[in-house]
Amino acid sequence: MNKDRYMNLASLEKDVLKLISLHQEGSYWDFKKEWYNNKSDLLHDIICMANNLSSHDGLIIIGVDEETNYSICDITKDVNRRKTQDVVTFLRDKKFSGGIRPTVYVQPCYYNQKTIDVIVIRNDRNTPYFLKERYQSVCANSIYSRIMDTNTPINASADIDVIEKLWKKRFGIDTTALERASLFLQRPQEWVDSGNGKKFYKYAPEFTIEDISAQDGRDGYEYYLFNQCDSRPHWYDINIFYHQTLLYSLGGVALDGGRCFTSTPLTDGISLSKDSFHHWDICYKYFIQDSIEYIVHQFYITDDIDEELTARQKFLQCVLLFDSEFERSQFERFVVHNYNRYDIKMFSKELPYFPDLVGYNMEEFKKEYLHSLLLQKMLKDFRS
Repeated sequence: MNKDRYMNLASLEKDVLKLISLHQEGSYWDFKKEWYNNKSDLLHDIICMANNLSSHDGLIIIGVDEETNYSICDITKDVNRRKTQDVVTFLRDKKFSGGIRPTVYVQPCYYNQKTIDVIVIRNDRNTPYFLKERYQSVCANSIYSRIMDTNTPINASADIDVIEKLWKKRFGIDTTALERASLFLQRPQEWVDSGNGKKFYKYAPEFTIEDISAQDGRDGYEYYLFNQCDSRPHWYDINIFYHQTLLYSLGGVALDGGRCFTSTPLTDGISLSKDSFHHWDICYKYFIQDSIEYIVHQFYITDDIDEELTARQKFLQCVLLFDSEFERSQFERFVVHNYNRYDIKMFSKELPYFPDLVGYNMEEFKKEYLHSLLLQKMLKDFRS
């Protein structure tokens, strides 16, 4: 299961500054004085970093001159400079094996009033990444990697022991039990229903997952229930086991009277001012890509039931989905600085029916629902 190392810009800047101070390249970081002029070199370096053996996000740090004692060079006027969307679009057009591409983003970092860019290549288990069709000088079916401070030459392929390690990483060999369970859950078609809400992985039946009615008597409401045709709450516990060992437990909910089942989203909030630092002005629900909560959400998807599809779409309309923890932290900063530019009343016509439930503050539910729609709009703007 992939965990995003860089939770915020400060942690990335701190790590990059430390790497620059080492005055050498390493197994997951590389220095460039300026942005790439040659696109095949960019692609080759990204693939090498995606296939690095350090289990660390790859970092291509642009704006550091090795020949002048690793001095920082401001890259704001670099004519070849690219943003995240530029790099993502560039990778999207390349013919990667299996159609799976490295997850990449570009993050500016600031030191002594100078700007450098860091291309972050996410560490995941989809290795080895390689092309099935040649792109310029980047060969098809050649597996490139990074060993110590050296990339595989563009006209060669990695040694067989390196390739073996990359395939082992993909198949979850030599990983923790929870990491293996996470990998197996991404293949829901390979799980067997054994009844009573229990399933086991057919190629490793010691791994099981069960969903049972919540044992603590939960019967409360959440705002995202009210856009369903049937808004009554049905809460569950989802437990993942290895043999008899409980690996992970999370919440579940049956939406629209049981037509759709999902893991419950995570909860966080945003303080809009220093005066509200110790409390949330905005509360929101969210998933992170590659988190076990979202993997379990996807595990329970069935594609052949229209009612389930409708219920799931309504659910996701008011739950945020982030690419990473880093994106979430950057988005929260965006919300704090741009919230006053938006009018939450523009979503008032999209409010579903809220019954008058005894003992509940229905106005607070409506406020949370409106904020969920507003944040969806802001997330779209943030990404663009």
